[in-house]
Amino acid sequence: MLSRKNKKKECPMKKMDSPTIRNLKNSKERALFGAILKLETLDECVNFFTDLCTPGELLALADRWQVAQLLDEGMPYRAIYEKTGVSTATVTRVARCLEHGKGYRLLLSRMKG
Repeated sequence: MLSRKNKKKECPMKKMDSPTIRNLKNSKERALFGAILKLETLDECVNFFTDLCTPGELLALADRWQVAQLLDEGMPYRAIYEKTGVSTATVTRVARCLEHGKGYRLLLSRMKG
């Protein structure tokens, strides 16, 4: 049996079981993602997300995106914490999703052109 510290951690979204992911096609989340895909400009995104999120939620999303970019550039966790003030727990969570997830990597590659 694996000890807790030897257990490989995955992106938290991987904890969603397959039926949950399959049911996403009929869910509130799917409707939200579909609405987001209808946004056409940066101003539209700003307006929608400002309406949708509290200032704290929006800041947390922006922090995670910044952390993903810095990790992708190879910056060490501690340096990211010192530069951004984002907790090392959040840095670790984003790093885990970069390693095991798909979303951050997809957008980072698209941003690079």
